[in-house]
Amino acid sequence: MNETMTASLTPDRILQTGMAFWGSKALLSAVELRVFTVLADGPLTGEQLRQRLRLHPRAVPDFLDTLLALGFLRREGSGEQAAYSNTAETQLFLDRNSPAYVGGILEMANARLYPFWADLTEALRSGRPQNEIKHSGEPMFAKLYEDPARLEQFMAAMSGISAGNFTLLAEKFDFSRHATLADIGGATGQLSCIVAARHPHLRCTSLDLPKVTAIAERQIERRGMSERVRAQPLDFFADPFPRADVITMGMILHDWNLERKLQLMRKAFDALPEGGCLIAVDNLIDDDRRENAFALLMSLNMLIEFGDAFDYTGADFTGWAREVGFRRAEIIPLAGPGRAAVAWK
Repeated sequence: MNETMTASLTPDRILQTGMAFWGSKALLSAVELRVFTVLADGPLTGEQLRQRLRLHPRAVPDFLDTLLALGFLRREGSGEQAAYSNTAETQLFLDRNSPAYVGGILEMANARLYPFWADLTEALRSGRPQNEIKHSGEPMFAKLYEDPARLEQFMAAMSGISAGNFTLLAEKFDFSRHATLADIGGATGQLSCIVAARHPHLRCTSLDLPKVTAIAERQIERRGMSERVRAQPLDFFADPFPRADVITMGMILHDWNLERKLQLMRKAFDALPEGGCLIAVDNLIDDDRRENAFALLMSLNMLIEFGDAFDYTGADFTGWAREVGFRRAEIIPLAGPGRAAVAWK
């Protein structure tokens, strides 16, 4: 490398990425403390916020001005009388009372993922999970289902991060030729409700374990969709899938190793009629594995959570679909890195 090239290089991107956990934790703590929910009703001074959030005096103004500098708060004035308020984005997406709230995934990241990712190096060396199972010996989902509050938090997190993808799926995919949909691992029933609201002719069933089904029934009723969406218990490895024209799996396939992925796809194939399809909604890695950093990081998260689970490319899905017996596959872009991988029988 010559001197001219060396002179034009800076370590800025390296340092920004290496220290990105500072800004990440500041935002996660702000969500945990409900900063943006408290500010949803209007501006407050630093001292008013400190009292409302029960912070130590040392936290103010540094914490609030950090959120300002990161672009998550606004401030009018300076000094003790300065008034802080939400930005348009934090008002919409991080007020817990907003229907567009996406903070659930950040709450879960703060409570679970942030400490687990401290052990990424160990995961890379051992290939073993670094989550609850490391300390208790119990698989992640078994441990989650023991604690109703943590299970509700996990369901809320998945709902927040999935809403955009499910909405775009309902808009982009042609459901007009189909009458029934079964959502495997349907969690709160969100996908079924969003699709059914957009396509009134569809009858949808959200299927998950009994403890989750109880949550789904409440959410489906809250959305006013009980007449066209029902929740039904299902252990998707132990029980056969119900017959349906469309079988969906939202953020499900990436949770498992290849053997389990193929098992789920075969069960879907067996339950579908000719002309039916399986739709897997996940954050797909680009086929060349060069660009979609979020999906690749998600795959590393699957290593931390499960060890042998991984995210996948559209080409991977197409190959598996053919192996299982589907006649063709297509990939539909959704929100950001989200994709709908569709396999037709």
